[in-house]
Amino acid sequence: MASFGWKRKIGEKVSKATSQQFEAEAADDKDLADDDDANWVHAAKRRKEVLLEDCVKKSKELKDEGANLAENRRYREAIHKWDEALQLTPEDATLYEMKSQVLMSLHEMFPAVHAAEMAVQRNPRSWDAWQTLGRAQLGLGEIALAIRSFQVSLHIFPMNPEVWKEDLSWARKLHEQQKATKSEAVQALANEKELAQESVPDYDFESDEIVAVCAAIAEKEKALSAAKTVVIVSASGTVETVTEVENCPTTPDETLFIRAR
Repeated sequence: MASFGWKRKIGEKVSKATSQQFEAEAADDKDLADDDDANWVHAAKRRKEVLLEDCVKKSKELKDEGANLAENRRYREAIHKWDEALQLTPEDATLYEMKSQVLMSLHEMFPAVHAAEMAVQRNPRSWDAWQTLGRAQLGLGEIALAIRSFQVSLHIFPMNPEVWKEDLSWARKLHEQQKATKSEAVQALANEKELAQESVPDYDFESDEIVAVCAAIAEKEKALSAAKTVVIVSASGTVETVTEVENCPTTPDETLFIRAR
């Protein structure tokens, strides 16, 4: 029976020179692997940069094509080009701002406002995006919102004469007209209400005059109810109306007339 003993450690019989050679080769392999990893990461970053550059370049081409189409009033085709560009560069505020202008030319105000809002969200410092938003809001009749948008545009670019002299001035004029129209409507409604109240006299139903009139009407009705009217047709066809008073009959001879009620 074999006696039990401790197991030898792996590599105990390997020579020291062989061990050092193995470690050196392992270190070289590790360096090569690290270099490969670094090269792969760099290559991936470079490919991403190239892809982004291609997207930006293609987006710019589509933007320019859309601008040329819009200048020739081919608005639908321009919007299609810009939508393609937005697929490549969705954060380009200029594309949304240009799209909003074209949509206003097509009298599609709701989409125009939405596109301008997207432009402002992506570039809050763009004065022309705020200007376009204000114009789209005016198209919807949102005068107060339009004035605010024009004011923001002027705050960003105070020396813009177009926004100051045309857009903001026109919006304020419309706002004053809107206020005047609203005041006139309120005044007309108040006048109608006052006239309706004046058309109904405020009678004092407890006055002596009203009581006397009511008493006279009651007496007349009582007298009419006490009398009876009889229509009498004679044998020859003559018609006669006779009023019979209670306790005082005045009926003619029944042999000469035929009574009809």
